[in-house]
Amino acid sequence: MVSENVLRKYAKLAVVMGVNVQKGQPLVISADVRDHEFVSYCVEEGYKAGASQVVVEWGSEHDTKWSYEYMSKEDLAEIPDWQYDKRKYAQDKGACFLNVMSSTPGLLKDIDSEKILARQMAASKKFMPLQAYTMANQGQWCIVALPSVGWAKKVFPDKSDDEAVKALWDAILMSVRVSEDNDPIAEWEQHNKEILTHSKQLNDYNFKSLHFTNSLGTDLTVELVENHIWAGGCEEAGNGAIFNPNMPTEENFCMPYKYGVNGKVVATKPLSYQGKLIDGFSLTFKDGKVVEYSAEKELEALKNLVEFDEGSAYLGEVALISYDSPINKTGILFYNTLFDENASCHLALGRAYPMNVKGGTTMSQEELAKAGANGSMTHVDFMFGSRDMHVDGTTHDGEVVAVFRNGNFVL
Repeated sequence: MVSENVLRKYAKLAVVMGVNVQKGQPLVISADVRDHEFVSYCVEEGYKAGASQVVVEWGSEHDTKWSYEYMSKEDLAEIPDWQYDKRKYAQDKGACFLNVMSSTPGLLKDIDSEKILARQMAASKKFMPLQAYTMANQGQWCIVALPSVGWAKKVFPDKSDDEAVKALWDAILMSVRVSEDNDPIAEWEQHNKEILTHSKQLNDYNFKSLHFTNSLGTDLTVELVENHIWAGGCEEAGNGAIFNPNMPTEENFCMPYKYGVNGKVVATKPLSYQGKLIDGFSLTFKDGKVVEYSAEKELEALKNLVEFDEGSAYLGEVALISYDSPINKTGILFYNTLFDENASCHLALGRAYPMNVKGGTTMSQEELAKAGANGSMTHVDFMFGSRDMHVDGTTHDGEVVAVFRNGNFVL
């Protein structure tokens, strides 16, 4: 389906430009067992880059489905200490984390939502003390994707299994800038420079708020925290390593002021959450909080997201992506947030990234809250960009500046 040359290029990209493993640093890879060939190349590239140890944590999405189907809600809510200890041990060693995902959208659509919620809530509470390692970029982390038959057939239902997988492979490789005859690392270095240019422009304006409107009904004002920092593309970890947390990525993102979001937002793409696909949904905010919500499909899953904890009803991220981004130009709905969020402006319910406010990565939770950052045990992106999206930024002097017109950057 895909040549060994391309697989090895992709693996090297994930290890070198993704997590950017440093000499003497442990590398932890999480993946589904079906992706063993690609993972084996990642292991090899990890050692070539100087990793002290490469550990693979194998899983299976179908085993996960069976556990939800047959285990009791009480057993699902019990997270053993050894799982926490294993993660803490790796973080204490300064490991970097690579997540290879290929999950099937909607695989858990027939599973009791209360079971899924119980598991997610228990895991979020258990691992909350360890979240800052990645949320605050204390260490490097990266998410990449591979096609699976289940995912490919969701995206291309009219194709045969093989044709669908090939088509999804083509779309993924285009999105991450990997081909038979190119240098993907060089292309990513250039891509990062372009994203950083937009971040600098946005930071120079130091907008007080952004106003989003389109014909679908979105009319939303998002106030930004004081001393905010727009970011995107590559990031710097606590050890000084430059890494790319998401592959692909096209976004510039920032921190909303927790209590400064007002108006209505209408989603433009389905959201995969709790193994279910929420579609046709909208949210209304008042003083930062979701006060109304509706969905044409999987309203219960949307309810579980909004009501997950106190912070899940507030925003933790606002992100700008041009409608004419390479991923959106494919015309493909990926049913996967890693890709769909990079085809559309998006917002995230839940926890804010500390890096998006000056000094945030060294702040305590109390200090972040005082700065206006939202806190939560979850962080879930949803897409609301459109071809006719207009975005206006208002400066602290009251000047209104056009940021987007007809879905694209005009700065």
